[in-house]
Amino acid sequence: MYIQFNVYNQLGPGLLESIYHRILIYELEENGLNVKSEVILPVYYDNKKFDLNFKIDILVEDKVVLELKSIKELEAIHYKQLYTYLKLSDKKLGLLINFNTTNILNNIKRVVNNL
Repeated sequence: MYIQFNVYNQLGPGLLESIYHRILIYELEENGLNVKSEVILPVYYDNKKFDLNFKIDILVEDKVVLELKSIKELEAIHYKQLYTYLKLSDKKLGLLINFNTTNILNNIKRVVNNL
């Protein structure tokens, strides 16, 4: 979580999600991590594959899904959204991060899939 704190401490709250997205990718890569941005996930329904441009914000080390927000406050639907991404990508761990806050520590939430 140190990297998210660093990004937040340097930029502060109130910026667009896309700015935090790009800077966080930079920081993760600078720390030697393998990072993929806007990873497309196919959706399967009735045993058929649908390519719907459904995207994960950031995938770290092909293991951890990061879902970024810059909103007033996190709501239950945001947790469910990340959980759905985890199920569709068959990943176990995700972090929901809201940068639009006065306390970043209270706005980094862990979401797990079958752990």
